[in-house]
Amino acid sequence: MKTRDPVNQPGLEVSLSIGEARLGLLKSFEWYDDPRRLVFSLARYKFVSKMFAGRNSVLEVGCGDAFCAPLVRQTVKKLTVVDFDETYIANAKARMKDRWTFDAFVVDVTKEPLPGRHDGIYSLDVLEHVPRQEEHAVMRRIVDALEPHGAVIIGMPSLESQEFASPASKAGHINCKTEPELRALMEQHFDNVFMFAMNDEVVHTGFAPMAHYRLALACGPKR
Repeated sequence: MKTRDPVNQPGLEVSLSIGEARLGLLKSFEWYDDPRRLVFSLARYKFVSKMFAGRNSVLEVGCGDAFCAPLVRQTVKKLTVVDFDETYIANAKARMKDRWTFDAFVVDVTKEPLPGRHDGIYSLDVLEHVPRQEEHAVMRRIVDALEPHGAVIIGMPSLESQEFASPASKAGHINCKTEPELRALMEQHFDNVFMFAMNDEVVHTGFAPMAHYRLALACGPKR
């Protein structure tokens, strides 16, 4: 099989040898339901990959189908992902390519300790699904799995954005927060907290109530 333009031939040959890349179970739905949502998700993972570049061991809590994990794996020495849904973890392992490999385990962070110790931990679009009365236990498990010099990134939709959320999202988003609320939670577990906001795929430090998504970067875990 040949391409008309020789510059495209290497890409074709690689695709034929390793197989075409597949979206994960979750991301396939996003691509079908609202293609732009996938772009927003990729941008969040790119932010993590930039903030954690060069880290020795990074853990993702609540990875879903882990489709975006290679963006982080590209910049860190070792990546581990966990999710409470065995279907998603099995799907992630089935799609994994040898160039961007990572460890994947079934772990329910609301009930179980996280595996290993890491110098970077991130959790995107997870905490808003955790009941408020359980959020400190989840954060404590994250702190317990973090090295003293490590950093954490937590991302979630803003409380203000829920006015525009779909019925399905609203049903699952039981713990979205304003910027002061997320900062206050993080400051109970870390000495240093830095707040960022997102609108679509743009990360910024603009007017918090107008942000669709929140990102908290924290270091200095309180033991």
